[in-house]
Amino acid sequence: QVQLVESGGGLVQTGGSLRLSCAASGVNLAFKNVNWYRQAPGQTREFVAGSALDGPTSYASSVKGRFTISRDNAKNMFYLQMNSLKPEDTAVYYCQVNPHWGQGTQVTVSS
Repeated sequence: QVQLVESGGGLVQTGGSLRLSCAASGVNLAFKNVNWYRQAPGQTREFVAGSALDGPTSYASSVKGRFTISRDNAKNMFYLQMNSLKPEDTAVYYCQVNPHWGQGTQVTVSS
């Protein structure tokens, strides 16, 4: 069974940082593209960042220069480092290894 478990969410002030982690089991991330999505209240789920299995990364325009996706295939985990956080970043963040999703972790950025 494939399981994805996010951790690292919480409450942070504007300008602060958080690092989200996604621990995977039942799937080898070395052979997978991995992604982060987020969904704010009343909004659709949107792509945040992705890491292709062969190295290239991609980011939503709204987070470029502030967020960094990385992976540790030996630990079967991947991460989202979030810096210079803004209230607009407040959302539930989900890790994805298509077609599987984690349960989400709340990130709240106070004004």
